[in-house]
Amino acid sequence: MDNPFCILSIFWHSRRPSRTENMPVVRNSFWLRKGYAALTFFGTVIASTKEDAKEFENKKSTLRNHEMIHLRQAQSTHDSWLLFYLLYIWYSIKLLPQNRKTKNAIYWLNPFEMEAYDHQDDLHYLDNNEATEWRQYARMKPSERLEIAKQKRMYL
Repeated sequence: MDNPFCILSIFWHSRRPSRTENMPVVRNSFWLRKGYAALTFFGTVIASTKEDAKEFENKKSTLRNHEMIHLRQAQSTHDSWLLFYLLYIWYSIKLLPQNRKTKNAIYWLNPFEMEAYDHQDDLHYLDNNEATEWRQYARMKPSERLEIAKQKRMYL
């Protein structure tokens, strides 16, 4: 399903994050940059390939855990997908100056992504956690986030 307009249907039929327990996955490579396996869009996971979609269906996959962390983050932003995305964009805009120094900093140093990447391998992270660590990252300067990312060897 590589129809770029499928996102309109996803947006139109979205439910509040708290009413979403298991996010469905659809394959659509149009909306994903090269090198990215999936993204969460209003309670639906968009995977770039059939293999990525299949991996997301595996309950013990890091890809699934990463995207489920984003679901919990949206729940922690007043249970609103819209607020989640507005904050995501806001933090990305604030990282534009850092993006000139560090490739893809607007993605890698985004507080939401930092928490998701930091805990994607811990399949029990969401057992008793609301995924609010992003708030701590948001209070840090971009240079501090970069140092943490380098120390933890998250992705840079």
